[in-house]
Amino acid sequence: MASTAKSSSANGRASKNDISIEDLSNQIEILKSDISSLTDTLGEFAKAKSAEVGETAKVKAQKVADAGREKALEAQLHAEDFVRTQPAAALGLAAGLGFLVGIITSRR
Repeated sequence: MASTAKSSSANGRASKNDISIEDLSNQIEILKSDISSLTDTLGEFAKAKSAEVGETAKVKAQKVADAGREKALEAQLHAEDFVRTQPAAALGLAAGLGFLVGIITSRR
């Protein structure tokens, strides 16, 4: 005959290791609350990191744009200097480029 395990001690009272359903429910509610709190904290952390990364990207993009503007200005000044010192060569170069652009765009 099979015997069943008893969850109470020989004198009829619950032992120290017995946990009631109410205790488990309370612990589950506490765990749910903790998980909710952690989720909120992680969400706030993600928002803060996102803002930080966005600001860093904005600063880097501004630096790249400034460097590009500076290089474009240097190229413009160099081109102006070239045109002043060698106007015939600049005119020939412009005519040649115009001719090439005309050939490329006319082939449809």
